[in-house]
Amino acid sequence: MGLRQTLPGAREVHVWNVKLAASEATGDACFRSLSEDEGERIARYRDPELREIHTLARGVLRALLGRYLATDARQLRFAYGKRGKPRVADPETDLAFNLAHSERRAVYAFATGCELGVDVEAVRPVNDAEGIVRRFFSPAECAEWRALARAERDAAFFRCWTRKEAYIKALGDGLMLPLDGFQVSLRPGEPARLIRARGDAEAARRWTLVALTPGAGYAGALALAESGRQVRESPLLSADEAIAVEQGGGAFPAFVAQFGA
Repeated sequence: MGLRQTLPGAREVHVWNVKLAASEATGDACFRSLSEDEGERIARYRDPELREIHTLARGVLRALLGRYLATDARQLRFAYGKRGKPRVADPETDLAFNLAHSERRAVYAFATGCELGVDVEAVRPVNDAEGIVRRFFSPAECAEWRALARAERDAAFFRCWTRKEAYIKALGDGLMLPLDGFQVSLRPGEPARLIRARGDAEAARRWTLVALTPGAGYAGALALAESGRQVRESPLLSADEAIAVEQGGGAFPAFVAQFGA
């Protein structure tokens, strides 16, 4: 089973940044850890690269949860809410998690007793960015985005998009909220913040938004349904490193020190 990872403290969130590239042995280990239905879903991807990415993303999730819960990763069972948000159904636990991946970058977040959501996106030029901003950003976000220099707009677009997606994912099966129905910060150098939730600045203050650092060329965000938690973020790890303990390897000192484990 390998070394157990210390659970996040009552006022902590653990965030893991993982590059979805791995040795053949790690890829095989990830595939073997999948449930039958997970394997069937991944097999539907015709592109071998997509199959590999989804296998690693899910296998790393199982390895991390198995370590936190001192459970064989293959024995974990998930349940899904009405809008698809996953949780651990077996073993019974109050450990909440969320994950996202874009291209070969994945972000995983874990906390006890707190709803959370994460998102990550590769920063890149977007076809018809102006039209997407008009459709999905709030009027205030649209105005701020248009006021930026063109060279700053791609990064700002994905700062805004990942923060909005993280918040929606943290809501989970709660309120169904359109993306233009709330406002987040997006300007360069401005801290991540939920400014208005359903038009209510007071409700927004009960939430926490954090800009993550998933690596150069990527934007990431974490949303928490409360304030005052310390976010502990790992350095960027390969999939091999992320499941090294499960394979019988040692802990990676930079991550252990970062998390204070």
